[in-house]
Amino acid sequence: MYFWISPLIFTIFVWWFSTGLILKINSLPRHYFKVIFALSIGVLLLAFWGLQISSQQATVAGAYCSFTCAIVIWGWQELAFLLGYITGSRRSDCPHGLSGMRRAWYAFQTINYHELTLLSLGIVLFLMNLEAVNQTGFWTYIILWGMRQSTKINIFLGVLNFNEAFLPQHLKYLITYFRRKAMNLLMPFSILISVIFLVPIWSHAASESSVYEMTSSALLGTLLALGLLEHLFLIMPFPSELLWKWGYKNHR
Repeated sequence: MYFWISPLIFTIFVWWFSTGLILKINSLPRHYFKVIFALSIGVLLLAFWGLQISSQQATVAGAYCSFTCAIVIWGWQELAFLLGYITGSRRSDCPHGLSGMRRAWYAFQTINYHELTLLSLGIVLFLMNLEAVNQTGFWTYIILWGMRQSTKINIFLGVLNFNEAFLPQHLKYLITYFRRKAMNLLMPFSILISVIFLVPIWSHAASESSVYEMTSSALLGTLLALGLLEHLFLIMPFPSELLWKWGYKNHR
């Protein structure tokens, strides 16, 4: 009955620690970046290997392993983005007076290579999991991708908190494409849709299903809940960046 408690605690810790670790690595001197990026590719390959093995194991250990490997894969592209190696074709401030679809297109150009990488990694995971008995890793990536897309669009439309302190100096131009507002029209729908998906996932985690299914659902449900929390951080007068103060340098 209480098998969901351990995955809940595990997911919260991984979410908090992995975010801080990526920020910590990115705060190192830039002359380390090439070595860090090269090493990260090795870690990425190990994560794919672990995901391939665990996807064939419908066990509690398999769910944890698959989930963790998917987090590592996602973390790799986040690190590559913050290091400045996979960003976009435009690396300059938003031109003054730009608005509408043209502004949206310019904003997309700042992250188009990053978005292509996300899509490519997702396709690889989809193909790897076509006949997998353990789909935890694949759905972990889908949740991360969906919530991150929602976050990016909401930040573009306007939110209260950008968490701009997380951006290193070489990516500060991205801030010029953001808008600061107390709320935008998309945010309520983003929250509502998250809740609509969250309820059945947690209902399944609390049901009398197998221990593996409860563990997998609890991992995914907690991750989605944390994504929802991050959305709330965007519009709440709360400096959420304090949660990871240990992991980043303030580049303001």
